[in-house]
Amino acid sequence: MRSSLRAIAALASAAFLVAPAAAQTYSNCNPTQRSDCPPDSALGRTVNIDFTSQSDSFTPQGSPTYDSNGVSFTVAKSGDSPQLTSKWYIMFGKVSVQLKAAPGAGIVSSFVMQSDTLDEIDWEWLGADPNQVQSNYFGKGQTTTYNRGAFHADPGSQSGFKTYTIEWTSTQIVWQIDGVTVRTLEPANADNQYPQTPMQVKLGAWSGGDPANAPGTIEWARGPTDYSKGPFSMQVKSLLVQDYSTGTQYVYGDQTGTWQSIKSVGGQINQGGTPVNDAPAVTATATGQPIPFTPTETSTYTRPSVYPWVPESSTLVSASTPTFANYPGLPSGWTVSESGKVVPPSSAPVSKAFL
Repeated sequence: MRSSLRAIAALASAAFLVAPAAAQTYSNCNPTQRSDCPPDSALGRTVNIDFTSQSDSFTPQGSPTYDSNGVSFTVAKSGDSPQLTSKWYIMFGKVSVQLKAAPGAGIVSSFVMQSDTLDEIDWEWLGADPNQVQSNYFGKGQTTTYNRGAFHADPGSQSGFKTYTIEWTSTQIVWQIDGVTVRTLEPANADNQYPQTPMQVKLGAWSGGDPANAPGTIEWARGPTDYSKGPFSMQVKSLLVQDYSTGTQYVYGDQTGTWQSIKSVGGQINQGGTPVNDAPAVTATATGQPIPFTPTETSTYTRPSVYPWVPESSTLVSASTPTFANYPGLPSGWTVSESGKVVPPSSAPVSKAFL
């Protein structure tokens, strides 16, 4: 099994280097580059969100829709990339989503955790392959190497809801499918790119196979996308989020981007639970359809998985423009109930540490 994975990985390194450099992660304000970024609103508790109706814990883009099956992220035409982004952050924790991936050549379904420093932990599904899912991680937005992703057997990902989990602590990241661990990552094995700063939760779908995209992106997504066969919908029924830390805000104490520099307002930073032992062996590099591309050390290409999270350039915070009108967060003093409802200070729940 390991030898076959290694063989697949050898073919795959090229597939990861085929998206234009413009399709990169972004941050409204990166605390490793600025000292005046606003604090992050802390979840500071456990919430269980039912997506059969809209949750005010999330900011929608691209018109997600709601019914008895949960929230649907539908790609029907060129340019569609519906998504939800949490208004709060967690600092180490466990996130489980009940999700059904979208079908369709070139369609990408995404469940992403991402920080202001561009730390990132992902699950991603390619609509052309209903039997696999990709796990991935990035540290501080670095794309100098392309050996972080791995594909896992995931039969039935498009035919019914399954539970996908990320548990993230200071010592380990664990990816699980229906409670079964398929991958772990420890800091010593992360090439100095271990994710370790407060993260938002993002959910969405998009068309990597859109004919307007770069050829490499279309190839990576196993497109092109034929919209006449759509619409294509990813669905999320519910989301369980456990913030292992507590408090109302997470503050960067310096510009190092290390977890030890993160401070909690009104609470404490908790490193997390017990590591999983005997982790399954997985190949570091994700696979895809092999393509005729030879990566080089000077390549300016990066993987395209972050495309839905790139805003218009006018919403970004530049080094010379200290305005944060687009910065996510909760109103001052407001918190979140157990169901994910944003509530005013007079109704604020009591925050308890999750140990």
